[in-house]
Amino acid sequence: MNHTFTVTGMTCGHCEKAVTRALKTIDPQAQVAIDRSQNRVQVESGQAREALAQAIVEEGYKVVG
Repeated sequence: MNHTFTVTGMTCGHCEKAVTRALKTIDPQAQVAIDRSQNRVQVESGQAREALAQAIVEEGYKVVG
């Protein structure tokens, strides 16, 4: 399933890596694409949307959509 999240607080490449790492912890096979300028994180994963969002939040970022 393809999930799109609006994530605030990502300001640099390190932030993108942290979000990617958090998502891959939940699903190592996940495909992650991040557009920091649009605050958009797209994830192709079989995991539940809520679990993916929680992983982002636990990394310290806010999921707003």
